[in-house]
Amino acid sequence: MPSWRLVTGLGLGFVGSLVVMAGVGYALVGIPDENAAAESQNNVYYWSDGRTQMAATGTGVNRQNLTIDKIPKAMQYAVISAENKSFYQDSGVDPMGIARALANMARGGQTQGGSTITQQFVKNTYLSQDQTLTRKFTEMFISLKVGTKLDKNDIMRGYLNTSYYGRGAYGIQAAAQTYYGKDAADLTPSQCAVLAALLKGPTYYDPAGNADLDKTATEEANRARSEGRWRWILGEMHKDKHLTDADYQKAISKYPSPQGRKATRGMSGQVSYMVDTAKKYVLNHSDITEAQFDKGGYQIYTTFQKNKVDALTAAVKKIQKSRLNPETKEKDKYVQFGAASVVPNDGAIVALYGGDGYENGHFTNNADTSGVPVGSTWKPYVLAAAMQDGTYNSNGEGISPLSKYNGNDHLKVRRPDGSYYLNKDNSFFFQANESNHPWGYITLRKAMEQSINTPFVQLGVDVGMSKVRDMARSTGILEGSMAKDLNPSFAIGTSTPSAIRMADSYATFAASGKQADPYSVTMVKKGGEELPGFTKPKSKQVMDSSIANNVTDVLENVIQNGTGQNAKALGRTAAGKTGTTDENKSAWFVGYTQQLSTSVAMFRENPKDHRLLSMNGTAGTDSIHGGDIPTSVWTEYMLAALKGKNDPGFPDAIKIGKIHNEVGAPTPTPKPSITATPTPTESSSPSPSESTASPSPTESETCRFFCNDNGGGTGPGGADGGTSSSPTDSTSPGTGDVRGNGNAGANAGDGGGLFGGQAGQ
Repeated sequence: MPSWRLVTGLGLGFVGSLVVMAGVGYALVGIPDENAAAESQNNVYYWSDGRTQMAATGTGVNRQNLTIDKIPKAMQYAVISAENKSFYQDSGVDPMGIARALANMARGGQTQGGSTITQQFVKNTYLSQDQTLTRKFTEMFISLKVGTKLDKNDIMRGYLNTSYYGRGAYGIQAAAQTYYGKDAADLTPSQCAVLAALLKGPTYYDPAGNADLDKTATEEANRARSEGRWRWILGEMHKDKHLTDADYQKAISKYPSPQGRKATRGMSGQVSYMVDTAKKYVLNHSDITEAQFDKGGYQIYTTFQKNKVDALTAAVKKIQKSRLNPETKEKDKYVQFGAASVVPNDGAIVALYGGDGYENGHFTNNADTSGVPVGSTWKPYVLAAAMQDGTYNSNGEGISPLSKYNGNDHLKVRRPDGSYYLNKDNSFFFQANESNHPWGYITLRKAMEQSINTPFVQLGVDVGMSKVRDMARSTGILEGSMAKDLNPSFAIGTSTPSAIRMADSYATFAASGKQADPYSVTMVKKGGEELPGFTKPKSKQVMDSSIANNVTDVLENVIQNGTGQNAKALGRTAAGKTGTTDENKSAWFVGYTQQLSTSVAMFRENPKDHRLLSMNGTAGTDSIHGGDIPTSVWTEYMLAALKGKNDPGFPDAIKIGKIHNEVGAPTPTPKPSITATPTPTESSSPSPSESTASPSPTESETCRFFCNDNGGGTGPGGADGGTSSSPTDSTSPGTGDVRGNGNAGANAGDGGGLFGGQAGQ
């Protein structure tokens, strides 16, 4: 056992070493210069060729250091009351905060932010943002020196001049101009409290919202967070005697809403949305914070191809100009487009259309937005799940697209146990199509061609909506964008994926079942060094190639004979699906070749509350369908994007699954042999079963292997209607209008029905 003298000596020596190390550390560190911290560089974005500059954004011009007399006392007291009440008494360092940060790092976690204003000032101005023990100790020593060497007014000035307030604004002067269009000296106490709230995290406390960076940072959620913290800060200021009773009552009487976002230099047209998409990708795939990123100095190499972006923009503008006149027609106002184009089996986003541009006051990226229901473009996932997993009555065996379901209008939907879905009052509840055309029992291929609701709603129930959800998720649809209620309407598109995700998801079918996550950045550099985290996502086989190829075969028929016939003008092999939702609030077309998958969404949006509006009457028509304007935009773009490219077609669709007709479907009477001679007792008229159900096609009737199931009369061609609504939310049928182009028999679109709440609300 060591003697007590040895133990004491070692202990004193260790403590002495720590004192010496602390003294040396304290002596070696310098006090940061906020003027040096004010220097920033541009972030430079490059097109996919890696050489041509797409945009340069920076914050150097959006910062101005103020002297303490130009910063309102109310702003100073707002941050003191909210963040560091002991500011004028403490040494600049919170020992307990440092201990917590060190312990957290020792456990492998992230360090915590500086808990005093002095530490936060040091962190703002300290160049290295590495989460390491060395950096934390250095920050502590600098904070101690700053706390003893600088006047508290100098620390406060430095902190407010270097803090990040969001929207690219560093420092209180830039924040005052960005959010209120005035100099910092002219801010009211109430406005100061709003700006102080931003220091907790501008992504979540900017009332304009930051949903492009985080889906939870919506305008509504951010406004609520901002108001809550604004109210709390004013209360703390009043409690701390920094506001008189009269000043407090005046400040708290009305929330001072900041101004909306403004376009910055160079951020116009589609560039603004591409920069937004690339920035979001960088932040989601690295440890870089938004504040660090906005300080600049990064080179971002994107996947965007200028010629395709220009072609997509031109396609939207051409169709807008020819079909819409918002200056004179009320129903043409507030129409929005969102679109994206992705390379199958790769995931590269080569083009997008996000809206009219920041310069026109449109700051939401429509290519990456949520909240726009996709309608019948969801039906391919139902079919794919049925081919993969079968239905409850097929013993787990995948079913063929030639399986038959009742396509008539106004049908009850049967649960697997044989009971029917009911309304709240326990009355039977019915699913509707867009028209009341009596289709009878038709193949799923035909139902997809004419976008008929009733077969896919019943099929989705028979397969199981959880399996439909899993199928969609496997192709790249994000869980958070899917409708939470897996009621029958889930089968016909109440979910709200972005245009980027829909294009990427359909690319999985184009690539014979190989899925690759969408990406917009291939490489990020800073100081000449390539940063980790930007390796191209690998593709993976998520479904059997035969299932994907069969979906493609069915969707080819949609273009050739069904609701997507406007896309035939592309003049090459292509597959796609139209979609329209309840009350005509959105219309989609998603289509692909082997080289490119592209989605186009069209919707109307109230600019005040961002709620979807009906497009009934838009473009001078009773209703807008996915096969109309969205398909026209898609075709215009794809013609330009694929000009000069070969037409590789698609792999042959090998016959898959067995025919498992809907429960209750009549069994067709076999066709008599062509060599048989009827007996005198045989009737020349069809049997009752023949009059209600066509016999299953034979292989001689197939195209590839499917029959070109085109029957149904001589009425107008198919058009998409609305998604249906829920038995618990609605009791009235939908009101889709019949429209057509004279092809493929009488229309039966995916019209409104009775399941799931009106899409988009």
